Amino acid sequence: YAAAQINLGSMYEKGQGSAPDIKQAVSWYQKAADQGMAEAQFNMGRMCQTGQGVAQDYKQAASWYAKAGEQGHPWAQSALGLMYETGQGVAVDYKQAVLWYRKAAESGDPPAQFDLGRIYETGQEGVAMDYVEAHKWWNIAASNGEERARKSRNMVERLMTPEQIADAKRRADEWMKAHAKQ
Repeated sequence: YAAAQINLGSMYEKGQGSAPDIKQAVSWYQKAADQGMAEAQFNMGRMCQTGQGVAQDYKQAASWYAKAGEQGHPWAQSALGLMYETGQGVAVDYKQAVLWYRKAAESGDPPAQFDLGRIYETGQEGVAMDYVEAHKWWNIAASNGEERARKSRNMVERLMTPEQIADAKRRADEWMKAHAKQ
């Protein structure tokens, strides 16, 4: 029944077949989320984060995102990465941010690939600055249509040696070959 419940939640949220009713949407998402459906858990995280249909609760949002993220939901993983990066609902933890961004990036999520590159470009507490790794992720994100990544990659190249650029491109090519959709 969880799939039907999430469909009902989505219909209520978007006003398909009736007027939009966020409280009903949350009710149906909650039922599906309690049964372990990752998409519903992501939606519950989104509702808690934005305060739609429920009281805004960043800690609860992070908890829902973690449940969905553990099941491989890339948008939940990316959202949780951002929460760890900004300290929204959880303590700031750049290593955790990188871990969650990486999970989403490995799933092929271009915005997460961009964010991963951004953290490597600047370096943060517990995460070393690494232009080669930043370039690699931005190259991957750009190949997946993330326009911001193209610009960032081109800018960071000005700070890199030709050898570093070649290394970053090689790493990106290897990653893309290993993760090519069959």
